[in-house]
Amino acid sequence: MPTLRQTLRQRITDGPTFWMAGVQDALSALLVDQSDFDGIFTTGFGISASLLGQPDMEVYTLTENVAVVNRIANVVKKPIFADADTGYGNVINVARTVREFEKAGVAAISIEDQISPKRCPAAASVMPVVPVKDAVARIRAAVDARQDPDFLIVARTDVLDPAEAMDRAARYAEAGADLIQPISRTFKGYEDLVKLREVSGRRLSLQLMQGLWMEKLSREQVESVAAFATYPIVTLMSTVHALQANLATLAARRSGEVEGLPAGQVPMAEFKRVIGWAEMEARQAHYEQQD
Repeated sequence: MPTLRQTLRQRITDGPTFWMAGVQDALSALLVDQSDFDGIFTTGFGISASLLGQPDMEVYTLTENVAVVNRIANVVKKPIFADADTGYGNVINVARTVREFEKAGVAAISIEDQISPKRCPAAASVMPVVPVKDAVARIRAAVDARQDPDFLIVARTDVLDPAEAMDRAARYAEAGADLIQPISRTFKGYEDLVKLREVSGRRLSLQLMQGLWMEKLSREQVESVAAFATYPIVTLMSTVHALQANLATLAARRSGEVEGLPAGQVPMAEFKRVIGWAEMEARQAHYEQQD
């Protein structure tokens, strides 16, 4: 029976697009795992916010990132695509980053060409990138470091000039990247994505976010160019929106009533189902009742 990594590699070669939702902790990952999505994307933007309560400026470390991903891998069954930021240093650090994520059980990671520490292009005003030769070296180091040939390396370029992004994508593919991930700020529309795929000779990894032009793409357009299609921060932003609304209502109410909140609440029975309460009780009872 093929492994999750083997299945995913086959999908990026000639299979249908792999649709994922982003997660920032084990609970959000569990919810995505129980949904109809194909897989799970661990977002650095979300992990930085959830773990540290700080912006995605690579404040957290490799070990902190991997620790979160490890906890996620312990509770999900679907393939994981992890955000490995810049690889956390030079080519030696990139090699260690690959090995650590591979040991954690993920199926794919993305590595970007920003200067470390990076800044999330969805929020930052500037994103300095490393020279192309250094970025290519990162990808080569990542490819050479993996122990499992089915472990996927996704190369992201954050340069804002479209011609330079095309050139970098082709070089990253030549260095061994399995997929190319563009950012919305670099390109203007679907035709640019078609050209990027042709120039690089690789299918794309697309991140679909509110307020950016890629969210206007049709399903047919996404699936014609992308092997990976991800909603990276929907669970994070949905959580913040729901909590802000409910907390504001409770703070204004200041009574014992907790019903009728704007975002609602799941009943305890449903939460217990999500978290696997009955299964854990049964497992505990199984061992405690043995002679």
